[in-house]
Amino acid sequence: MSIQARRERERAERERLIITAARELAEAEGWEAVTTRRLAERVEYSQPVLYSHFKGKDAIMAAVAVEGFADLAADLRAARTSAADPQQALADVSAAYAAFAEQRPALYDAMFGQTVDLPFATPEAPTALHAAFGELSEAVRPQAGDDDLGLLTETFWSGLHGLVTLMRGGRLPREGHDRRLSLLISRFSRRPADDT
Repeated sequence: MSIQARRERERAERERLIITAARELAEAEGWEAVTTRRLAERVEYSQPVLYSHFKGKDAIMAAVAVEGFADLAADLRAARTSAADPQQALADVSAAYAAFAEQRPALYDAMFGQTVDLPFATPEAPTALHAAFGELSEAVRPQAGDDDLGLLTETFWSGLHGLVTLMRGGRLPREGHDRRLSLLISRFSRRPADDT
């Protein structure tokens, strides 16, 4: 292995270590606890080494968010492809989305709640963002008919995100979550009203 290849591999390993440490610290104590000083202590590198990889906490959070979108895409793909039919796929993808938000709250916050310097809904968006949205789109596609698939997917995603966010924030009681999710899916599966 060349010296250059070894250095690139070591750099990628350090970045992975920093991202993993940030995720773990955020899940344990929240994003307020994630500082470059604490990360440097955790990964046993100096703060200047961290800054040689990331401009600061916001850049680290953006890297965590991109990783989260890749994880979400994998979860949604597994749910969608194992379903018996399109209606079940929509239900399973919805349940997987809600479970992801519930089981990984700090990661979900990095993806959707924190301000991160990532382009959304543009061709320049990272591949992982496109992949997660693509999995939602594939679950929605059988319901689209003549509707614009992108807009329909955005609308469905907004409903999922709203339900998850309101429940996690204590605005909606947890005991009604499955019924609300079922209601969203059943209503969404019907042909939408005219938008005139």
